[in-house]
Amino acid sequence: MDKYKMLLQRFRLRPFTETVILITQEREELHMKKIVLASASPRRRELLSQVGVAFEVKPASGEERITSAEPAKVVEELSAQKAEAVWEKLAVSGVCQAPDNSADRMHEGCGVCDPEQKSGETTMTDPLVMGADTVVACDGKILGKPADTEAAAAMLTMLQGRGHEVYTGVTILYEENGERKTLTFHEKTTVHFYPMTDAQIREYVATGDPMDKAGAYGIQGFCARYIRGIEGDYNNVVGLPVGRVYQELHGLRLV
Repeated sequence: MDKYKMLLQRFRLRPFTETVILITQEREELHMKKIVLASASPRRRELLSQVGVAFEVKPASGEERITSAEPAKVVEELSAQKAEAVWEKLAVSGVCQAPDNSADRMHEGCGVCDPEQKSGETTMTDPLVMGADTVVACDGKILGKPADTEAAAAMLTMLQGRGHEVYTGVTILYEENGERKTLTFHEKTTVHFYPMTDAQIREYVATGDPMDKAGAYGIQGFCARYIRGIEGDYNNVVGLPVGRVYQELHGLRLV
């Protein structure tokens, strides 16, 4: 019998509201895996939290390698690199490295079988790692995060008064029947700016907001006053196409 039908039978005598809550909890226990977000972006954390996805943050580290000049491929490459880096870290911490890996032996200092391991730590027994990366593209030029205020002003000068594209790539690594699976995709949103004067650009750069954002602006903040309109997913511009992410995870029965 389907698990959900069993749940309905189990709770059929309870008040409706309580039943919905209990069934939701049971569904989470049956299907939801905690996602490891391979990103330090506070905006991605906020977006995942808003749609009720449980996750923990383990930012990726290491040098980024780009082999393509196409924005869509660049963000897919970078998102995959971030996910892979964190997956490898979890693989090292989640697999006992002692010579004698018998189930009945405790290995001192092992992050997996040492009793001092903190409860709730993610190991490779329940892996689901998500990496993401965002870039802005204008006239075929890829714009990442500005190196300094001068670079930020130059980017904004390029974008003002016209349209450009924002690409976010997402890679999800997970296990299915003991085999690692990879899902990679990207979303594109077109953003149109109102014209900005040099004084307005300097004013915005002075806020510090552009410095940690691809293309030197955040659509959800101070710079919203200069956004004429968008075509596509707004959240994609913020940093994560969270609707697409949730639908992909749901389709794989991972949430």
